[in-house]
Amino acid sequence: MADCYPYRIVTAEGDLTLVWRPGEGDARDEFAVDGLGELLAFHDPADVREHCDRTGGVLVPEGEAILDLEGVRRWAEHPGLGPVPAGLLLDAWNFFDDLSHSLRAGPQLPSRGPVPDSAYEKLFGGDAPEPDAGGGAWTAEETAALHALVRAGLDLWERAAHRTAAG
Repeated sequence: MADCYPYRIVTAEGDLTLVWRPGEGDARDEFAVDGLGELLAFHDPADVREHCDRTGGVLVPEGEAILDLEGVRRWAEHPGLGPVPAGLLLDAWNFFDDLSHSLRAGPQLPSRGPVPDSAYEKLFGGDAPEPDAGGGAWTAEETAALHALVRAGLDLWERAAHRTAAG
């Protein structure tokens, strides 16, 4: 039986809970999708438990992950307004990465390479880009790579969430 972890997404339209499953062996971490490859999202936590029971998964509710996508969106749209916690951006990056590997179709994230990898390592180390840092620890290229990934990830989320709501 696979473990199922609730992953709550905070949006302006209301919270949704996804089911996250860690990859086993070389498999990637992923979010639950339906038979058509569309993202499964639940408004009611009881529906998450029912889904896990029905699919033979074990719901692990302790330590539910929560991602404030509105905070991420504000930063993406207005990066100069102030600092954002590195942990929030790191969580968003990991979420978008897992989401992109979970969906069968749709836009993918920008390709990885030395500059995005360097930006990821800085977030992982707890260093967030700060608008008033001048020539701080982040290069313009790293900041641009982070913005590109977050914007692409938000677009991917909007398409996945819209399909979920429409279905």
